[in-house]
Amino acid sequence: MARKHKPEEIIGKLREAEIVLAQGGAMAAACRRIGVTEQSYYRWRKEYGGLKMDQARRMKELEKENAQLRRAVSDLTLDKLILQEASRGTSEPRAPQALYRSYRGHDAGVRAAGLPRARATSIDAAQNAA
Repeated sequence: MARKHKPEEIIGKLREAEIVLAQGGAMAAACRRIGVTEQSYYRWRKEYGGLKMDQARRMKELEKENAQLRRAVSDLTLDKLILQEASRGTSEPRAPQALYRSYRGHDAGVRAAGLPRARATSIDAAQNAA
């Protein structure tokens, strides 16, 4: 199972690998010494390359806060769409128009995912006929 490293540990390991490389060691030896694959080393170096410990901590905090804010915005957007639908007074909720695409020569009632949407008209017509 993969171990989740903290940013402080990652920066320490990157520095250790840089020391091995500066002394003329091979990349494989440096990665083996810090206990990660070369792929992880390069990914870490890309993300944490020139950062100090406090900067890495702050970056992770900001990423968490950003994720929470994105979730809050999406929840509020969904609530807004539901309230707009309720204010129209329709008995059946409809999906936002962004979910539907119309293709030339095809039914406009095909969702973007390729699934047909439910149609109230066919049910109503069947009830009226009875």
